[in-house]
Amino acid sequence: MGSVTSTFSEVRPGQRTRFARYRHSLWLLTKRDLRVRYSTSALGYLWSILDPLVMSGIYWFVFTQVFKRSVGEDPYIVFLLAALLPWMWFNGVVSDATRAFLKESKLIRSTMIPRTIWVNRIVMSKGIEFLASLPVLAFFAIISGAKVNIDILFFPLAVVIQTVLLVGIGLIVAPLVVFFRDLERAIKLILRFLFYASPIIYSARDLEHLHVLRDLAAFNPLTGLFSLYRATFFPQELDWYLVGMSALVSVILLVVGLLVFRRCERAVLKEI
Repeated sequence: MGSVTSTFSEVRPGQRTRFARYRHSLWLLTKRDLRVRYSTSALGYLWSILDPLVMSGIYWFVFTQVFKRSVGEDPYIVFLLAALLPWMWFNGVVSDATRAFLKESKLIRSTMIPRTIWVNRIVMSKGIEFLASLPVLAFFAIISGAKVNIDILFFPLAVVIQTVLLVGIGLIVAPLVVFFRDLERAIKLILRFLFYASPIIYSARDLEHLHVLRDLAAFNPLTGLFSLYRATFFPQELDWYLVGMSALVSVILLVVGLLVFRRCERAVLKEI
């Protein structure tokens, strides 16, 4: 804990701008989170890939071996992982954001670090775990013969949009949970619903004949995001309307998040 606060008095000359200090502190907190998470674990990095790997294995078995699958694309395991891995990033950030202020209350009160950093370090640490899990997707793409196409160039765009989305949601959730503790349990239920309401085990294209659901799905920012991620292997999945809606909703949530956070910040500090 002390190492985080002590860095402010030992900042190098090139890091004395406000943004540089924020960036430096964000990186220190992110490294601390990753170190704490894996230091006591024998499997370490493997835990970040086991969950999506087991889930995708179960869904692959059910939909390809037990039932005759009529959704998604082939190879189905790649189709699943291309959405499950970013879903794990989304799910992890939103879940941890409910405890962002409650878990670190003493440190938050005793430092002058901008409080948005306690949300952003969750987004960043989970994002690093997401990037570290991508070799699993590459491995299954190779052994299943999935072909990479030019749309892989849009992969970084998907990461940027998802980062904006997660920061926005985190800035809304983190302070509100401090005042409404039941919100933490409600969010768990919402995430469970959102998993099936998002095109993870199926494609957004499978909703085309269901006009009402298709229109509603467009307002789910994860729909466009998964479309963009999957386009790396399945170009037919790319839908720029859905991507545009995802980007728009993400930016709106970021603006709302900043407003909510700014309005609640002082009250949060008193409450924790």
